Amino acid sequence: MTSRFTMHLSDIGVPALFVVLWSTGFIGARLGLPHAGPLTFLALRYAIAAALLVLVAVAMRAPWPRRMSEVGHYAVAGLLVHGVYLGGVFLGISLGVEAGVAALIVGLQPLLTAALAGMLLGERVTAWQWAGLALGLLGVALVLERKLGQGPGDALGSVACLVALLGITAGTLYQKRYCGSMDLRTGSVVQFAAAGIATLPLALLFEDMRIDWNGEFVFALLWLVLVLSLGAISLLYVLIRRGAAAQVASLFFLVPPCTALIAWPLFGETLSTAALLGMALTAVGVALARRGAAKA
Repeated sequence: MTSRFTMHLSDIGVPALFVVLWSTGFIGARLGLPHAGPLTFLALRYAIAAALLVLVAVAMRAPWPRRMSEVGHYAVAGLLVHGVYLGGVFLGISLGVEAGVAALIVGLQPLLTAALAGMLLGERVTAWQWAGLALGLLGVALVLERKLGQGPGDALGSVACLVALLGITAGTLYQKRYCGSMDLRTGSVVQFAAAGIATLPLALLFEDMRIDWNGEFVFALLWLVLVLSLGAISLLYVLIRRGAAAQVASLFFLVPPCTALIAWPLFGETLSTAALLGMALTAVGVALARRGAAKA
């Protein structure tokens, strides 16, 4: 009985913790981006995360990948999940796309993942899951309805957010298919290193690499490295390993509402009645999607 209760608590607690931590990424970006270029910020973030994980891996004597094929798979997943997704979101926001609109664009990921998971991974997506995904998308749209009325921002920034959507979708599917046995310590070193190697030349080419080293930027950087790059990403990979790709992706519907709740006391962003209704619909949609996956 105790074992069953612990497993049930883990099934609820780990996804909930992931959603909260992932949501704070938008908060960290809002705090840090005014003080550094998006690519400069990300290159520094990847470098620190990789260095910390090397120390952890050495201290814990974690196994390193032995085959170049493993290194290649980890690097591709890292480029998609870190380089393309984060790069697209940070670049889009810096080019003028509002955070709410960016979140909605990336919020299409569960639908795209569910559609592709059946074709690429052979996963069965049930009618209940599709209903939950559709309800979740409606909820996200209600949460962000005021932002949608203010226009999509810079067209190039919107394209960057669409690229980010493709990156996190492809990265989730790739991680599920090719990186299931990856050690989270050493494998993540490869992934962050690959993302950093790809991002740094772009930062040198398109940005002046200047950083305003104030308390706000340092806090945002440390938060994004320790809580997001090390904590939330590890939880994402644990969830991908334990569940179907479409089921895990449905959790991303909860991120915009959760972000709105966090931003409310921090930045004074108010929540409308429609937003509160959207949060409730999103929660129900995710519950339906995960319930449908359990019955599949």
